[in-house]
Parts: sequence; C-alpha cells; structure tokens
Amino acid sequence: MSNLFSSFKSSLYKNYGENPGKMLVHTGVLGWILSSLAQVSAVVFNDKISPEQKSFLIPQEIADAGINIASFYLITSSFKNVASKLVSTGKLTTKGIRNALSKEDVKKIGKLDFNIGELKNVPKDYKPFKNGVDVVASTIGSIISCNIVTPILRNQYASKKQKEALARMNNGSQMTAPRGISMAQYQKLSSIKYSSGLKV
Repeated sequence: MSNLFSSFKSSLYKNYGENPGKMLVHTGVLGWILSSLAQVSAVVFNDKISPEQKSFLIPQEIADAGINIASFYLITSSFKNVASKLVSTGKLTTKGIRNALSKEDVKKIGKLDFNIGELKNVPKDYKPFKNGVDVVASTIGSIISCNIVTPILRNQYASKKQKEALARMNNGSQMTAPRGISMAQYQKLSSIKYSSGLKV
C-alpha cells in the first residue's frame, strides 16, 4: 500500500509539481464530471420520478454535462496556454527576468519560437513567475466559463429546444407531455431545468 501511495505521489509531482495551472484545469474538469455524474445519478435512482419523467430529464442532464465540461476545459485551458506562451516567450515578464535575459539575443525575446525555459541558464525567478501566471490565468478562465459562457450556451440550447417544440406545434402535431405527468407538470419541469442557476 505504501509503495502504491509513493507511486501516486511521484506521478502527481511529475505531472503537476511544476505546473499548478495544469492541475487546476484538470481538477476543475474532474469536479465537473463528478458533479454531472451526481446530477444524472440523482435522477436515475430517484424512485419518486416516473420513467416517463426520467426519459425527459436524463437526456437534458447529459446535454448540460457536455456543455459544462467542454466549455470549462476549452476556455480555462486556452487562457492558461496563452498566458503560459506569453511568459515563456518573454512578452510577459518581470524586471528581474528581463535583466537576467540581457545576455541573450534581444531580437529573439518575444518571438513565438523563443522559450526561456529551454535556455541553458534559466533565470531563477522564471518558474515561480510562470506558475503564478498560469494559476491566475486558469482561475480567470474558469470564472468566465462558469459564470458567463456556460449559462449563455445553456440558454441557447434551451432556446433551440423551445423553437423545435414550437415548430412541431405549428406544423400541426400537438405537443404532449410524457405519460404519467400533466402538461402543466411537463412545462414546469422544463422551466425549472433551464431557468435554474449554474450547478456545480
């Protein structure tokens, strides 16, 4: 057991020890996955919800999970990667790092193919600064994703589904609620689903 724990610690350090921003992104995605599984499981194993209601709610929960996870990962990792690139090329730096780079070819600093981390003499302040910027960028990306982008995407998805339902009604096919619940209950479930706040 102790060997297994040691291997686990070594693996964590190898992958995230010098890259806390990456760890923040991956743990955030893991959190969304576990939260989504809990949401779906709560519907699946709830005896008070009829099979007809479940057939409506489960696909909606899965669709929401996909939106939540994809938007979080794409936006947060993009923010982190851009910030990391700015630091590694020297476009975003500190006075101490700039002074340490004074021996390098000034024309290369700031170019996309320039990487401070690959220099023979890496400035001592570089890694702590880069890690700090990665964490800040990942945090900003996660805030924008969770509080702005995800709710917008969820609303667009709900709007699309509503338009599809209205189109079916306009084409002469009457929209009916799933068996076991009334139309009023069906509409209430739909409104709760799409007007509720962000679930974490």
